Amino acid sequence: MGAKILDGKALSRQMRSELANEVESFTQSHGFAPKLVIFRAGDDPASVWYAKSIMKTAAKVGIEAVEDLHPESASQGELVQAVADLSADDAVHGIILQEPFPEGVSGAALVAALDPSKDVDGVHPVNAGRLLRNEPGFVPATPLGGLKLLERNDIPIKGARAVVVGRSDIVGKPMALLLLHRHATVTICHSRTKDLAWETRHADILVAAVGRARMITGDMIKPGAVVIDFGTNYEGDKLVGDVDFDSAQEVAGFITPVPGGTGPMTTVMLLWNVLSAAKAAVGG
Repeated sequence: MGAKILDGKALSRQMRSELANEVESFTQSHGFAPKLVIFRAGDDPASVWYAKSIMKTAAKVGIEAVEDLHPESASQGELVQAVADLSADDAVHGIILQEPFPEGVSGAALVAALDPSKDVDGVHPVNAGRLLRNEPGFVPATPLGGLKLLERNDIPIKGARAVVVGRSDIVGKPMALLLLHRHATVTICHSRTKDLAWETRHADILVAAVGRARMITGDMIKPGAVVIDFGTNYEGDKLVGDVDFDSAQEVAGFITPVPGGTGPMTTVMLLWNVLSAAKAAVGG
């Protein structure tokens, strides 16, 4: 029969509707809408597209989203000061630092200038530490969206064996921690893991976040497993995941497609973080 599809498009629409209602209530109560600033330097096409996508979705749910644009020639000192100024602006509730940064500019320096309470993308070390300790803070939107796909589809996490393939700071590691805090037994795999297929075949929940097209094939998946694919790889003009969908679908119990799985969840979870930041700023 094949795996059940975990439909990120459908869930993101549902969560956008829920978010719009929450934002409307906030705005009516406080007289202003939550505000997100997208900090960007230069005109990288992917960065421009993503910023426009965020602003379009924000408008639909009633969140004010604007860009803070800087030239490619801006110095590190100028950009650090700009981030610090945004962090000090009480009218701004959330800030995301849009990569890539200009050559010679340290991303770590920009992140260090960011107020953790406005770090709605969860990139600041303070928020990473809070996630590690299972304390309140902002979690990167992509893994948070993957978690919501599990929770909203009533997939058991407690007691499950979870294998995360990939150890990036923005997807693999935070996803592993989110699952661990929900009482899964978690293994993190990477390029130097011995016998990766053995590890993945023992996973009840298999997370692919490695950035290699179709790396996880059907014969590497435990029958009935839940497969969450964060991969975004292009083969020509076709977007494919880290999982070979056709062979995996024959084995898995649940699977996210690419596109249409984890991707649509990212922006909506980012905007939920913005609302949370605005609520915290007004003491609620």
